[in-house]
Amino acid sequence: MSDLLVKPKTDQKTYHSLTSEQAGWTYLNFEAKVLDLNEQYTLNTGDYEYCIALLGGNFKVETDQGIWETGNGRKDVFSGIGHAMYLSRNTEFTLTAQTNKTDIAICWVATDEDHPPYMKRPEEAAIEFRGGDNANRQINSLLQPGFDCHKIVCVEVYTPSGNWSSFPAHKHDVRTVDADGTLIEANLEEIYFYKIDKPQGYAIQQVYTDDRSLDEIVRVHHNEAVLVPKGYHPVAAAHGYNVYYLNFLAGSDQSLANTSDPGHDWIYGSWKGQDPRLPIVTLEMNNAK
Repeated sequence: MSDLLVKPKTDQKTYHSLTSEQAGWTYLNFEAKVLDLNEQYTLNTGDYEYCIALLGGNFKVETDQGIWETGNGRKDVFSGIGHAMYLSRNTEFTLTAQTNKTDIAICWVATDEDHPPYMKRPEEAAIEFRGGDNANRQINSLLQPGFDCHKIVCVEVYTPSGNWSSFPAHKHDVRTVDADGTLIEANLEEIYFYKIDKPQGYAIQQVYTDDRSLDEIVRVHHNEAVLVPKGYHPVAAAHGYNVYYLNFLAGSDQSLANTSDPGHDWIYGSWKGQDPRLPIVTLEMNNAK
């Protein structure tokens, strides 16, 4: 099995739990868990900033700085747009599940900065259709570049059956600025956390560097994750299966600045049209049952 592929624990409510040390990198820590109705998750963020993404259900978050409720959560990731709760360091919080099988993904990153807590709601998410033809996909920005935090970026991506995504391939592993100091490429770690709309479905992800010192092709199923420590990382959705992935990123900059694989740059602008199956999810689909 690839060292980049992380399989879920099928017999535990916390079905992913991965520290930066376990991943072999610096910034990103990751969990995913399912909570029963009224079950609580209580923690002090300590020296970390947190992003809690709602995958399915509804939750309430209580802190000494305020109370937030999702209210219009989605049944699952294929039934609407996500909420993201941002919490700064040194924050005591209690998250209470307001539906059965409330599904959440959690990212935390060490920080020496304070930022205000905020619930990014589906109504605020910027929705983009990127690429074209059979490289067309939907991107929903949860904690977008420029969001008031220190390092975390979080987006969710929907790739229709048979389409390519994160393509043309790009990388973000060397911090590069131009002569004016403008950021050209950030140095970011990234997690791809997958959901597939049918249990037997899958996606294919490649992670490779220019010198091919890293060159892996991974077959990814529902609830599995892929670590991207460096290199280019395109995705293809198997025919017949719509593919979702949640991206958590952190590193040198709160940015998505990247460099594409120059061998494929010719593809930009070559597309003839947009995939009529997009959007896969809309705000009107929200309201978990």
